[in-house]
Amino acid sequence: MIGEAVLDELRARKFAFSELHLLDDERHVGRPVTDAEGAADGGAADGAAGEGAAGESGAGEGAGAAKQLAVSDVAAFDFSRVDLAFFCGRAALSERYAEAAAAHAWVIDGSAAYRTRADVPLVAADVNPGALEAVGGRGLVALPGSASVALATVLAPLHARAALDRVEVATYQAVSGSGRSAMDELAGETVAMLSGKKARGRAFGRQIAFNVIPQVDTLEQDGVSREERRLWEETRRVLGLPRLAINATAVRVPVFFGHSLAVHASFERALSVADAAEVLRRGMGLSLIEADAPAEFPTPATLATAPDKVYVGRLRSDPTRDRALNFWVVADNVRKCAAHNAVSVAHILVNRSR
Repeated sequence: MIGEAVLDELRARKFAFSELHLLDDERHVGRPVTDAEGAADGGAADGAAGEGAAGESGAGEGAGAAKQLAVSDVAAFDFSRVDLAFFCGRAALSERYAEAAAAHAWVIDGSAAYRTRADVPLVAADVNPGALEAVGGRGLVALPGSASVALATVLAPLHARAALDRVEVATYQAVSGSGRSAMDELAGETVAMLSGKKARGRAFGRQIAFNVIPQVDTLEQDGVSREERRLWEETRRVLGLPRLAINATAVRVPVFFGHSLAVHASFERALSVADAAEVLRRGMGLSLIEADAPAEFPTPATLATAPDKVYVGRLRSDPTRDRALNFWVVADNVRKCAAHNAVSVAHILVNRSR
């Protein structure tokens, strides 16, 4: 799904390229994809662009030129042919091919394969684009997970004004974070249960339709899930705050697209609701939903479907602590936090080289 969204994003932002190659492992070789209209069929896009897309930047046909492309075998591809490669799929595929590709091109990796590597920049384009200064004419760039992107995007301008002290966050994550099969599972379970049948509970080990599961990814020995650990480690790194106290609970909810976060943030300096609202209005990649706005607050099924913003609402003081705020965050996990971020990073690299 992320690969398909990257193709849509390239087209929507008129990203200029002279060649576009769609790559995947041998299981999906030969499937057709239309580069200007997304997938010829859902399975083809998920298999083709879902693992990797490589492009040669510069003047040429551009992302708006509609033509059929066949998926090629990533194992046989010569990455010296391209200037830029997006890896949008499984970590195992990135681990196998991304570093070799980075010897020839910029590689923007959306998997978890390189996020903890100190020698690989971890970049949310709206938060720490300066991290890309360490990347030369080629090299590897890692992208944070979707919840980390959403959280860091909101925290960054608030930290700049009042200095973060501690963050408590509960994430309510859409099933699309686990892939297309998880979305199919939610749809199938919903139909089954409304028809009086039992849910299968295959994708998450238990029913997801009409349910809430307080676990995203596997639980480690200390009871912390991998997603919770990723959330605090990635957010600290993107913000440049290695000692920031972040306490997280990650929850899976029966929503197709759009992660939601309930955030409680404490600061070293006083920050009123009015001042925080002003800061957020001017924040990069943000949209503040005012208390008296017709939308009232952001939800995954409404405002989160606009793919270029992280939405903030329910902004208020914490009545139990000084210098603390509570707020609600919603963002499209596939389009805004993954595909939009990937193409934004690519734009920075390409424009810098001109």
